[in-house]
Amino acid sequence: MLPMKKELTDVGFEELTTPDKVESVVNTKGTTLVVVNSVCGCAARNARPAVKMAVKDSAHKPTKLATVFAGVDKDAVAKAREFMLPYPPSSPSIALFKDGELVHMIERHHIEGRSAEMIADNLKMAFDEYC
Repeated sequence: MLPMKKELTDVGFEELTTPDKVESVVNTKGTTLVVVNSVCGCAARNARPAVKMAVKDSAHKPTKLATVFAGVDKDAVAKAREFMLPYPPSSPSIALFKDGELVHMIERHHIEGRSAEMIADNLKMAFDEYC
């Protein structure tokens, strides 16, 4: 599991392990990208590569990059999912917040069966609009 976490933290994502940290990071001025990471194949094949591509290749980038890990930091994930309502719990998933408000959401069913490039393009369009 550590390599799955490092895949994001090594490129600048802050690992959020407590509900307080999630609340602090999401409720900041600017834009925050939160990835609900997981051990599933679609996280490895699609979600993590997509967010790395989008952040690397986009002209507009979120102010903060953060991640929580489903099944590990349960309280932090639960708090992150509160901010993602009305979307149901989903992992992996990718949420973009602006000034603490959810403005863009990619759920697991938008990740499965789509290439990392397609997901990255979706994120880059959201970055262009909100960041």
